[in-house]
Amino acid sequence: MTSADRPATRLATRLSFLVAGFGLACWAPLVPFAKARLAVDDAVLGLLLLSLGIGSVLAMLATGILSARYGTKPIIIAGGIGLALILPLLIVAGTPVALALTLLAFGGALGSIDVAMNIHAVEVERAASEPLMSGFHALFSIGGFAGSAVMTALLSLHLGPLGSALICSALMLIAMAITWPRLLRRAQAQEGPLFVLPHGIVLLLALLAAVTFLIEGAMLDWGALLVIDAGLVSEARGGIGYIVFSIAMTTGRLGGDAVVARIGDRATLIGGSLLAVAGLAVLLLAQSASVAIAGFLLIGLGASNLVPVLFRGAARQTAMPTGLAVASITTAGYAGVLIGPAGIGFVAHAVGLPAAFWMLAALMCVVTLSARAVTRNT
Repeated sequence: MTSADRPATRLATRLSFLVAGFGLACWAPLVPFAKARLAVDDAVLGLLLLSLGIGSVLAMLATGILSARYGTKPIIIAGGIGLALILPLLIVAGTPVALALTLLAFGGALGSIDVAMNIHAVEVERAASEPLMSGFHALFSIGGFAGSAVMTALLSLHLGPLGSALICSALMLIAMAITWPRLLRRAQAQEGPLFVLPHGIVLLLALLAAVTFLIEGAMLDWGALLVIDAGLVSEARGGIGYIVFSIAMTTGRLGGDAVVARIGDRATLIGGSLLAVAGLAVLLLAQSASVAIAGFLLIGLGASNLVPVLFRGAARQTAMPTGLAVASITTAGYAGVLIGPAGIGFVAHAVGLPAAFWMLAALMCVVTLSARAVTRNT
């Protein structure tokens, strides 16, 4: 039997992560154009954007089931091509209902490729003699940077939203054409139940994924407001913290496989979570902008390799089929990103934003305390 770990399958996995990050990021610069074209207010726009999250979560639940039966290759292909073909449709949707339905489909494509590429990555890494998951996830982050940068550059050249979207779609289709023949034919296809309720160690892995993704969502949605309210930076410079956080996370993942190979999964979880907790403390206690930025840096570095280790845990566990376990962890992570920041808002309204961030630090300690349980077999 041919090994799942070959240069071709590694390339296909990396390109899948790259396309997923690129496609999602291409949409962000187009949001203001969609809002202006449809003449909707912020409340309606928020509801429309929720359609993307709903589509993603529904697709993630279905992908775990389908990949267990048919393998990941057709799902990765369909998801990647779907992102490319639907992106221009987001520009031409002429009514709020049409945009909501299109975003639902776009989210479905994103959710499908997200789960399937992680299952594919688990299979490739399992056949390898070295950790690979952090590097795969780094490509998603790089794709995000590239998608936002390319779309912004094209819009700056006055090519128009539709023309810019078509060029980005063409780039994604080229990447998927390269990916298609190199994917594993039936990675993780298996007989057995098509649906298993998450249980055992998978529930713990899913909880930890939700906590880790919640930290990322908090940095994106609330990090700038935290330092602005503290009087550390002006509104115009509020986003610099998230930029530093993102760069630190991407850098940490690029070097993460070497770190894991050297110190192991358990030490990575313990050290990374403690570093993130320390970063949150530095951020919350900062009396200057430079110290606050150092906090964002530590949080990004600490959190960078937690999720890849959790996905590796899904490959090791025997409580349920790997594909369904990966789908559960991915869905829980997205729930952390989508629902968590709203929960932070409610807590912040009751006890203040700094107190809400201290609660995040406490939640991250759960990752530290759970490291032994989720790496017991390593």
